[in-house]
Amino acid sequence: MSQLFLFEKPLGMRDRLPHQHHLQNKISTQLMQTIGEWGYEKVQTPALEYFETVGKLSAIPDQQLFKCFDLSGNTLVLRPDMTAPIARLVSSTMKRESFPLRLSYHSNLYRAQQLEGGRPAEFEQVGVELIGDATTSGDSEVFVLFQEAMQTIGLERYQLVLGHIGFIRALLNESVPADQAEQLQRYLFEKNDVGFREAVYTYELPSDIENRLIQLLELRGNAYVLDEAEQLVASEEGKKAIHELRGILDVLQEEGFESFVQFDLSTVLHMSYYTGFVFEAYHEDVAQALGGGGRYDELLKKFGRTAPATGFGLRIDLLSEVYSSENEPDKKWCVLYHHSRRKEAYKKAAELRQRGKAVIVQDQAGLSENWVNEQVELAYIHFEEE
Repeated sequence: MSQLFLFEKPLGMRDRLPHQHHLQNKISTQLMQTIGEWGYEKVQTPALEYFETVGKLSAIPDQQLFKCFDLSGNTLVLRPDMTAPIARLVSSTMKRESFPLRLSYHSNLYRAQQLEGGRPAEFEQVGVELIGDATTSGDSEVFVLFQEAMQTIGLERYQLVLGHIGFIRALLNESVPADQAEQLQRYLFEKNDVGFREAVYTYELPSDIENRLIQLLELRGNAYVLDEAEQLVASEEGKKAIHELRGILDVLQEEGFESFVQFDLSTVLHMSYYTGFVFEAYHEDVAQALGGGGRYDELLKKFGRTAPATGFGLRIDLLSEVYSSENEPDKKWCVLYHHSRRKEAYKKAAELRQRGKAVIVQDQAGLSENWVNEQVELAYIHFEEE
């Protein structure tokens, strides 16, 4: 075996060191506790799913799927998201369960990377799915739970970006033919404002329609953008989307979360997956979204059980990065002892553990030369030779 392959990992795969594992486990435990307190029940699905079902119906592009074959020649995929597997579960094993269903998960997901670019191909995600509730109250519940989950782990310097795919589709369909609407939506999905503007100008549209489309890119800010957005659409679908966003905003104001929210009505998280409100969470220390979600009312019927649904997912690896920047690491204790005082050291360690402390008990004869200097996060108690 060459030295390269002895130590290298597949593209996008990462080792997780003890301090990273501890922190991510702490975050996921706190999140799942909060989610459970809202009545969401945890489910787990297989790591491998059929490509023809979950693979094709997930929100993840085909080129990012890890594929393999079973012994019968069927194409399988490592689950790229949890929403499609849960839709399969609700439509099969849980098909006799009445709506609404409140389900949660804590799972590893897998997405292939062509060029790593700092993005992992395997990562943990915690999330919820509220299935069978078509109301704006359902959307508001998911959004408020997301906020509460973020505050449970102590994050403060983050921003939520809220939009509505129904508004975008209404505006585009009122303004241009279907093929041009799809092209413009793709530019929004790619966050390519320059490409969007250039395309609008090449269509040679009437000036009022052209101005209306360009104004879409400027609908970013506080609640006032909803008033401006409402003036841009004439259809019932467009008006309904703004009405739903106002309903969510009312709940956020009542719960005191308004300061964390900015509207961006050009937000597109997927070309066809979402059907209503959408949102993402950002932090100044990480380029990627920490998490997000929205309403997806068309997915379950593809598995044979029609139902509206809404939900969110949170990336544990990214949350741990920003958590580290906002919080001091947990202090651990180390009880060093001479072998003649082992009983005293173990007794002291037990007392500390009963108080909820993490404690290492170490015979000083077993230490390497630099161990103490490297363990800067430890608080020490030393039982020396008498």
